[in-house]
Amino acid sequence: MQTSEDGLALRRESVWNVVTDDDRAKIEVLSMEYRKYLDAAKTEREAVELTERMAIANGFVRLEELERLAQEDPGIELKGRRGYIKNKEKNILLFIIGSRPLRDGFRMIGSHVDSPRLDLKPNPIVEKEKLTILKTHYYGGIKKYHFANVPLALHGVLFRRDGSMLKISIGEDGDDPVFTVNDLLVHLAQKEQYERKMPEVIKGEELNILFSSIPEKGPSAKDKVKHMALRILHERYGIEEEDFVSSEIEAVPAGKSRNVGIDSSMIGAYGQDDRICAFSSIEAIMSLGVPEYTSLAFLADKEETHSEGNTAMQSNFFPWAISRLLALQGEHSNLSVMDALMRSKALSSDVGAALNPTFPKVHEENNAPRIGNGIYIQKYSGTRGKYEASDANAEFISEVRKIFNDNGIVWQTGEMGKVDEGGGGTIAKYMARLGMEVLDAGPALISMHSCFEISSKADLWMTVRAYRAFYEAT
Repeated sequence: MQTSEDGLALRRESVWNVVTDDDRAKIEVLSMEYRKYLDAAKTEREAVELTERMAIANGFVRLEELERLAQEDPGIELKGRRGYIKNKEKNILLFIIGSRPLRDGFRMIGSHVDSPRLDLKPNPIVEKEKLTILKTHYYGGIKKYHFANVPLALHGVLFRRDGSMLKISIGEDGDDPVFTVNDLLVHLAQKEQYERKMPEVIKGEELNILFSSIPEKGPSAKDKVKHMALRILHERYGIEEEDFVSSEIEAVPAGKSRNVGIDSSMIGAYGQDDRICAFSSIEAIMSLGVPEYTSLAFLADKEETHSEGNTAMQSNFFPWAISRLLALQGEHSNLSVMDALMRSKALSSDVGAALNPTFPKVHEENNAPRIGNGIYIQKYSGTRGKYEASDANAEFISEVRKIFNDNGIVWQTGEMGKVDEGGGGTIAKYMARLGMEVLDAGPALISMHSCFEISSKADLWMTVRAYRAFYEAT
């Protein structure tokens, strides 16, 4: 945020008003790299795999390699070493060991790489009215009608009967087929659909993906269209119907990210919640030298379903990873782990709900973030009376505010809509539960949780700068 000329009143400032022509060129370069990341990482597995490749290219090695080196040479210099730890192909923790002992605390930016989508059910293929459909179970908070009548791609993994893994990505290449959920035509919707309330315009069990239409020849075959689809799957991919039980296949919007606006100042794409924050934290940590405090960038899974499961922020993976990093430095006690956590400071790197000019009434104008106005800090999230929220301490907000102001970061603050309008949560409360100081901080989006979320290129650039400044603060 900026202040008035007399320094007393706050006023909003567009990032575009303060950047130089050289900055604008850098913003465009960064935006192109970000769009490549979005296009290549449409699922949490793909995001972790791509992040690992980026990390290796920037000198990060697996923690096991550092542990091996330390065992061979107990006196090895660890300061400045870059490493990473993966968890079940859905989490990755990047770290740079600082000049101070880890027991003194660390600086962490945590984001998530899962996004709302349609997951295939364990037995997905059904023949109905001489067509095959894929039955789905939606994941996370979506307006279900968003996923109707749009091209969808299938991404994920499937394990065959013999245990071999098949990576699946169908619908992104120009020669690939795409898939879709069919809506009801307007001419016949008067009674069947128009009388429904909006959350049920498309019901959960109606999120059926159109899969195939050619029947298998022969008079004796039952479910001829389904059997033909299974034959194609087997011939092309070696898949049997039972293999879907051991698969994780997600239907996501097909196609690439796009520039938005006549000025190309914005980016439109699926999955920017929260991959814009994941990308920004990766860019920030990879640009560091040797930090004073050990720097961590953590990419979590399952945030959209309240962080449940063994790849989520609530799992034991993160404290286990901290224990291993401490052991690398010769610290083996439980007290050392608790000291490190209690003395640490973190940003919960998640997006905010930007004011939508078409629907401004759900926001309280003085506390609504705008795209293009810099990184958004949110003292608390949650719903109604701050339920399910982490409420950051004023002392820590003051510290972050000073870091941003001292480094010329354009920032803004506010809440997610009016008090009783709705709300939402982040991984902040699970980080805070471990004793860390935590504040939510990330860019704001328009049309969050839709198939085409909108971000500002200027906010992306400012977020990377803000995260780096946080890492480098002493």
